[in-house]
Amino acid sequence: MTIAQTSTASDVPFEELDALTIGTVAVPGEKRYDALVSPWNVAVPVRPAAVLAAHDAQDVVEAVQFAARHGMRVTPQATGHGPMADLTTELLVVTKELDEVVVHPEGWARVGAGVKWLRVVEAAAPYGLAPLSGSITDVGIVGYTTGGGLGPMARTYGLASDKVRAIEVVTGDGELRRVTPTEHPDLFFALRGGKGMLGIVTAIEFDLVQQPRFYGGSLWFDGSDAAAVIDAWRAWSAELPEEGTTSFALFQLPDMEGVPPMLAGRLTLSVRFVWTGSADEGERRFAAMRDSAPVILDDVADKPYAAIDSVHTDPLDPTPAHEAGHVLTEFTAETADALLALTGPGAASPQVLVEVRQLGGAFARPGEHPSAFASRAAAYSLLVVGISEIPGVEDHAAAILEAVAPWVGDHRLPNFTFTPEQYRDAYDEVTLARLRRARRTYDPDGVMRIGGVLA
Repeated sequence: MTIAQTSTASDVPFEELDALTIGTVAVPGEKRYDALVSPWNVAVPVRPAAVLAAHDAQDVVEAVQFAARHGMRVTPQATGHGPMADLTTELLVVTKELDEVVVHPEGWARVGAGVKWLRVVEAAAPYGLAPLSGSITDVGIVGYTTGGGLGPMARTYGLASDKVRAIEVVTGDGELRRVTPTEHPDLFFALRGGKGMLGIVTAIEFDLVQQPRFYGGSLWFDGSDAAAVIDAWRAWSAELPEEGTTSFALFQLPDMEGVPPMLAGRLTLSVRFVWTGSADEGERRFAAMRDSAPVILDDVADKPYAAIDSVHTDPLDPTPAHEAGHVLTEFTAETADALLALTGPGAASPQVLVEVRQLGGAFARPGEHPSAFASRAAAYSLLVVGISEIPGVEDHAAAILEAVAPWVGDHRLPNFTFTPEQYRDAYDEVTLARLRRARRTYDPDGVMRIGGVLA
């Protein structure tokens, strides 16, 4: 059957799902429910009719088949990043207990859907290997990778999704499949970039890179020097080889434990840098940024890959965040002026973070196998993050996007989409057609809630 109308929660016998699975089933009102559904962004109200914390892949199979029998739709949640309230109203399947980690010294890894990058970073380090992890290693691997996976070495090595060897997934028809470039190649295409549109990933295998160390970190300036530093960054990054990946971010960090005193309670600008070549060459390349303005904190140095979180300095703790963003076709002096008019010195911006990443390099080149990632032509990405409880933060974020509209590109990064409607904006028409065709094959009854945005 095709799911045209979902059941109400009172109609669904969730005790049946509980009997079929090893993991924990909970509904609203039960003590364990809130802990299971709570995402990293605590501003997003995730309140499904029921949640299953899957114990293994068979639990996921049972959940998808149960949902189909009872006219429900399913949404996966691995580690809790990137939730959308509109997509989590029926059955939520949490996969954080799928915690397998195996690193092969010859250069690849296999992990369960609940694993975060830190465990792979630590397991790979003794072999001089590194994964294409995210800007913080506390992020889950599956959600990040199925959305493409833009990390701090992207200009050197490309996207995390380009390194995928195999994916094990329970598709919307309730089947557990192993997907590779030669086994279900249409699904292999769709899962790498298509997020959770077609199924619930239970395990993923991917190549690692030989990168025991890097030269990089974050270099901090006072916000009053933002215009000069950004102008220097524009010229410097335009000449940067692919061994270098860089971004800058305007921060307004609170005066709280863990924030260095020289950065707290003021507008600052951080230039982030990762150089994958020799440390001597990286230091020489970065000298121009050190000379661009007086430095208030310098954390750029030769480091083991295990220190990769020092580059973006993203927060670890759950946060009530409002996020917005897009991709840019270029970042000109006029773009910088438009951005600083709303976020620079004297602008009274309510945003905690305004980030611009340079793309290009290996990011721009298709991987060995085609994928559903359609944003390769983007030259820069823009991300705006504010505390949702601050009055006016959403309107201000919208004003920032409006100000940079002349430079906005065609296709959003899938991992930087924050509403269901924005998902479609991440794909060109050819990719959308392939995703829809795969959905008809692997989820003909429309069980996967995220896949509904393709309709």
